[in-house]
Amino acid sequence: MVKKRKKIIKLQYINSYSKPENKMKKIVVLVAVMAFIVACNTNKNTEKPIEETTEAEMAYQSFGAPISDENIMSREELEEKYKSLQPGDSVRVKFKSEVKEVCQNKGCWMKMDMGSEDVMVRFKDYGFFVPKNIAGQEIIVEGYAFVEEMSVDDQKHFAEDAGESPEEISKIITPKRTLSFVSSGVLIPEMESPIENK
Repeated sequence: MVKKRKKIIKLQYINSYSKPENKMKKIVVLVAVMAFIVACNTNKNTEKPIEETTEAEMAYQSFGAPISDENIMSREELEEKYKSLQPGDSVRVKFKSEVKEVCQNKGCWMKMDMGSEDVMVRFKDYGFFVPKNIAGQEIIVEGYAFVEEMSVDDQKHFAEDAGESPEEISKIITPKRTLSFVSSGVLIPEMESPIENK
């Protein structure tokens, strides 16, 4: 009787694994374990690129008021803002663009690329100047963007500073709608050798 009881218990134990609901439980547990293992391996793979990619911090020469290189508007975004401005309107922005031209007398103004036309950038209260050899570089400026009607006298003055010929200057006879900017601060990326104001 004892032997028969052991056999019955063994058969019940074996039969319990062959029941469909027990097989389903095993499959669910097996799938969960496999998913956990795959998830752990996936996390290890994604951590490596994060550790390997580090951004080098850019060094800048600063002119005027201290500004940061964060929250910078693109040239295209500022170009859209200029389209909505009327003479007399202004908006405070910080943007990055290429310098097209710099005053060769003192570095007291510059023109920056704005796509279809350039922006005339002057410096707040004539309080600072930029190096005269930065044409072609992308820099960051912060200040007020506005649209103005530039007088004939101002146009001629800036043309003289830019080294235009007397013939070209004499052709300036009407006021001109210009994109303008008064900068309170400028950041110029440092090159291998410091930029000198030649």
